[in-house]
Amino acid sequence: MAAGRRGLAIMALLIMLAAANAPAATKTPEILVFGDSLTAGFGLPPEASFPARLEAKMHADGIEVRVVNAGVSGDTTAGGLARLDWALADKPDLVIVELGANDALRGIDPATVRANLDAIIVKIQASGAKLLLAGMRAPPNWGEEYQDKFDRIYPELAHAHDAPLYPFFLEGVAMKPELNQPDGLHPNDRGVAAVVDHIAPHVARLLGGKS
Repeated sequence: MAAGRRGLAIMALLIMLAAANAPAATKTPEILVFGDSLTAGFGLPPEASFPARLEAKMHADGIEVRVVNAGVSGDTTAGGLARLDWALADKPDLVIVELGANDALRGIDPATVRANLDAIIVKIQASGAKLLLAGMRAPPNWGEEYQDKFDRIYPELAHAHDAPLYPFFLEGVAMKPELNQPDGLHPNDRGVAAVVDHIAPHVARLLGGKS
């Protein structure tokens, strides 16, 4: 009986040592896409949304990642700031911020937009997550002065916070009917694919993957 107990004790010790020396499970990097209808996938099936297509693109390029869709249609920078703490609760590794389009459409004071985005950037950087700021551009209907003030928000904030900037989220897609839905504002399936192809190398570099 004593020998049997000694054998069990030795086996238990060996199991404990093996567990202690086993490599820790690697957490799949998580990207939080924090935006409005442009990232939520307005007018598209879930699998055609920007986050879903970005995840598929990363996987195709050999980069294992999980992309979370935190886009809310109609959201403004104020709405984004109000829900940010909840969105960061799962501690993503990278946050893509795509907000401001609805602010511009509504003619919200650029100073207010800047303050909201500034607070969003501060919170994300304080969380330890990497950040990619996706820029927006104001429509021409509010006049040149508004456009100038609004369009300067993103590069100036990126510079102030030393944050990577993707200058215009809809680069190569905006104002192209063949790449947009009938409303002229939201990318269609082909448009989303183009956005993903353009931004994916920037995301890969931030994750430490291939460019």
